[in-house]
Amino acid sequence: MKLIDTHSHIYEPEFDVDREQTVERALAAGVATMLLPAIDPAGNGRMFDLVRRHPQSCLPMIGLHPTSVNGNPRWREDLNETECLLRQPPEGIRFVGIGEIGLDFYWSEEFRAEQTEAFRRQCRWAVESGLPVAIHTRNAYAEMMEIMEEFRGSGLRGVFHAFSEDAETYRRLRSCGDFVFGIGGVVTYKKAQIARTVCEIPLDDIVLETDCPYLTPVPFRGSRNESSYVVYVCRRIAELKGVSEEEVAAVTTRNAERMFPIVQSRFPVL
Repeated sequence: MKLIDTHSHIYEPEFDVDREQTVERALAAGVATMLLPAIDPAGNGRMFDLVRRHPQSCLPMIGLHPTSVNGNPRWREDLNETECLLRQPPEGIRFVGIGEIGLDFYWSEEFRAEQTEAFRRQCRWAVESGLPVAIHTRNAYAEMMEIMEEFRGSGLRGVFHAFSEDAETYRRLRSCGDFVFGIGGVVTYKKAQIARTVCEIPLDDIVLETDCPYLTPVPFRGSRNESSYVVYVCRRIAELKGVSEEEVAAVTTRNAERMFPIVQSRFPVL
């Protein structure tokens, strides 16, 4: 059974002690590919190091996370640095997407204008480059919908990461373009709304993710998440859909491979 974790932060400091073992556990669990969204320039070096060590299984994105804009007096400089990396990737790096980008008004609404400017700019990069986006949305779906409708017909495509809204929100976002929806550990939680929504989202519109080290699925909720745990997300979706885990794995892997330039982004092992 081949799986793809479309949203993994295993380059973050939470994995400094056992990062290599974490990759090994993921591969042993059938997770052939881990897509690594960026957060801000401070973490890019760690991400690039991991990609160079595992070019066949760890594939990078580039972007500036919305909360990395909050209270950051040099956020435009960080955005410019991010764009320079996109235009001229470091040696041994090929980006498979632009992310993690989006809007997040959970912690503060003070930086709405700055986040919106950064998000729109990065969406334009995606359209220009033909790369998909990994979109983060928290407490900002009304504003997100407005921007997605602005980009309707532009060719913007990608993943709504950590999707946890209702079926009507899914349908409205899906109507804006070629988007799939990242389902992670929250789907395993008791009374999670997304479990009901998953029943109404066609499997062809779903990709699997962990968002590790966050949003750990049952039965490990409360501990650090890791990419190998995406198997529990697969299992729960299979239960909700009334199909086999193998079918969920096959379809969601196909969806991820269609959306992201995964195969052509792998460097040969020398």
